[in-house]
Amino acid sequence: METTPDTLNYMIAGHIVFAVVLIGYVISLVVRWQNLRREEQTLQELEH
Repeated sequence: METTPDTLNYMIAGHIVFAVVLIGYVISLVVRWQNLRREEQTLQELEH
């Protein structure tokens, strides 16, 4: 009878890659949000 292959390292690596991508996406959203708020303030200052 064959044994089940040990793929724990691949599972951990996959979770690490997913976490890095997710953190990068969240950072990207925060930066975009800050830029949008800054642009909104600039437009409000120009309006007055």
